[in-house]
Amino acid sequence: MSEISDSGTWHIGVIGGSGLASGIGLDSAQEIEVASPFGLPSAAVTTGTLEGVRFTFLPRHGSGHAVPPSAVNYRANIDVLKRCGVSDVIALSAIGSLNPGMAPGHFVAVDQFIDRTTGRENSFFGPGLVAHVSLADPICPRLRAGLVSAVAEDEAKIHDGGCYVAIEGPQFSTRAESKLYRKWGADVIGMTAMPEARLAREAELPYALLGMVTDYDSWREGDEADVGEIMAVMKRNVDLAAKVVRAFARALPKARSASPIDHALEHAIMTAPTARDPALVAKLQAVAGRVLGG
Repeated sequence: MSEISDSGTWHIGVIGGSGLASGIGLDSAQEIEVASPFGLPSAAVTTGTLEGVRFTFLPRHGSGHAVPPSAVNYRANIDVLKRCGVSDVIALSAIGSLNPGMAPGHFVAVDQFIDRTTGRENSFFGPGLVAHVSLADPICPRLRAGLVSAVAEDEAKIHDGGCYVAIEGPQFSTRAESKLYRKWGADVIGMTAMPEARLAREAELPYALLGMVTDYDSWREGDEADVGEIMAVMKRNVDLAAKVVRAFARALPKARSASPIDHALEHAIMTAPTARDPALVAKLQAVAGRVLGG
C-alpha cells in the first residue's frame, strides 16, 4: 500500500463477527449507539484506535449473532458507518469454497460478486431520487492489497482475488445450485456481501472483503457444509483475523490519498433537483449529502 500518497485521514470501518471487536483490542474503545433514518442497525458500534488509526467496528449479525443474513439491515449499517465518519470499509466474512484450491482455513480477498439475493433492500435511492453508480469493479484495489499483505505477514494462505456468489440463505445451497455456481465461475459463496458492497459504493465508501473459507459448500460428494465443522474452522480463524486487522492498520500510510470511489455519486444522480422527494433527500444527507447539498 506504499502507493498511497500523503493527504487525508484514515478512519476504517470494520464489519464482521460479533466476537471480533474485543479480539482486535482497540485502544480507548467506546461502544456508541448511532441512529439511522433507515431503521435499526445490527448493533451499537465500537470505536477506538489501532496502531494510531481510528477504527469503528460493527457486528453484522448483532450481539450474540441474533440477526440472520436476510434480516440484516444493510442500509442502516452502512449509513451508520458513514455517520461515524468512516473513510473506508473492510468486511470479514465466513465463506464456503467452490474452488478446490481454496480450502477450509484459507483466506480469500474477493474481487468480484454475483448477486443471487432476492429479498433485500439493495439501494439507498428509489422513487423520488434516482441514482445509478458504477459497480463494474466493486472492490477497492488498495484495500484488497492491504488485506492480502496483512494475511501474508502471518504466513496464512491467502488468495488474491476470487468471485463471491451471494445467496439469500439461511439454508446452504443444494448440490445442483453449488455445481451451477461453479459453472458460472464463482470461487466462493456466502450470504452477506450483497447488498453490503452495493450500498458501500452508493455511500462513496471504498470497500474490500476478506473471506475466511470454512467448508466446500455442497458440490463435493462427502464434503457437504456441516455447521459444527464450520464453527470449528471459524473459531480457529477469529484469532488470526484479529491479527490481520492489526497488521493491516500497522501497514497503512500515515495519510490517506483520495480514491475515485470517494466521488462515486459525482454523476450518478438522475433526478432533477425540482423533482426530488424532500423526505428521501433528508434521509440521504449522511450517504449523499456531498452531492445533494444541504
